[in-house]
Amino acid sequence: MLPYAIFGISNNALNLAVELVILFLVVIWLALIFWTYADARRRIADPLLVGCATIASLFPYVGTIVYMIVRPPEYLDDVRERELEMQAAEARLAELGYHLCPHCDYEVERDYLRCPNCMRKLKDPCHSCGKPLDPTWKVCPFCEAEIGAAAPAPRRARRRSAAAEATAATEQPTTT
Repeated sequence: MLPYAIFGISNNALNLAVELVILFLVVIWLALIFWTYADARRRIADPLLVGCATIASLFPYVGTIVYMIVRPPEYLDDVRERELEMQAAEARLAELGYHLCPHCDYEVERDYLRCPNCMRKLKDPCHSCGKPLDPTWKVCPFCEAEIGAAAPAPRRARRRSAAAEATAATEQPTTT
């Protein structure tokens, strides 16, 4: 009986070489399936998409090549680290007094009530002292007035118009 021949090869040495090449290709294919799974877990947050990438790699070599083309360019850990660095940089800029309008990203000062670029309201003034207040504050830090309570109306001296003052001066009796 003839030994089992792959591709009709009857030479034992050549048949062994072909079997080793096939074994090598199968091992590489299985390693690519594992690599695709491990890489997808590091790059993709959705477990369903990780499973789809792994199943796609079951198609020998082609699935892994397609995954390499469409995979996200960066790892999830790198994305998180970059976001943390951005938050830290924004916090440092806020400490330095660098503020942006939340509507148009124009640079504004800390005590601006309105954005000079888009004219949108940034903060409300204190009813008592008129200084800008953060919306989360309960008490004005400048004059200690409660923000939720209505502030007393400031007393203003009534001013008479110039015409009224002139007529009042002419109507007064003069004493001599």
